[in-house]
Amino acid sequence: MRRTGTTRRGVFTATGVIALGAVLAGCDGSGGGAGSGRDGAPTAAQLALAARTERRLRASAARTARGLLGRYEQVTADHPATAARLAPLRDAVRAHAGALAADGGAEPAPSPSAATDARTALKGLAAAERRAADTHLAALMEAPPELARLLASIAAAGAAHAYLLTEMAEEASS
Repeated sequence: MRRTGTTRRGVFTATGVIALGAVLAGCDGSGGGAGSGRDGAPTAAQLALAARTERRLRASAARTARGLLGRYEQVTADHPATAARLAPLRDAVRAHAGALAADGGAEPAPSPSAATDARTALKGLAAAERRAADTHLAALMEAPPELARLLASIAAAGAAHAYLLTEMAEEASS
């Protein structure tokens, strides 16, 4: 079997790093920041800022997930033979988009169609999964603990999806 660039060890390492980041994002041990009130509780201004930040991060992550879902829909439409194998991954991405969306909606964003063979389409989908996972990881540092855990979980799933899609693409070329 040819190496694909993404290895199981790499996926598991990324998953471990993501999990560690989620744990650290939720546990700073400070019990309050420099702008906290007397009792260590956050001030109203801090709470408002945190809420705005979370809404912004959620909206951005939901757009990313919907765009990825659109890519799955397009590959499935262009290559119906891949539909059965892509269904579980596509369903997971749809669930991620729904979990991230403020209104729970998970309508896919339209994806441009590029007439390619199934192998190339699967490789492109794997690359899109990696980009989405990287985007979710980048948002971890700013995200409040609950959202950070969700983003870490979605990023880990994306890394696993990228691995599986790369394997599917290799099988399609055989």
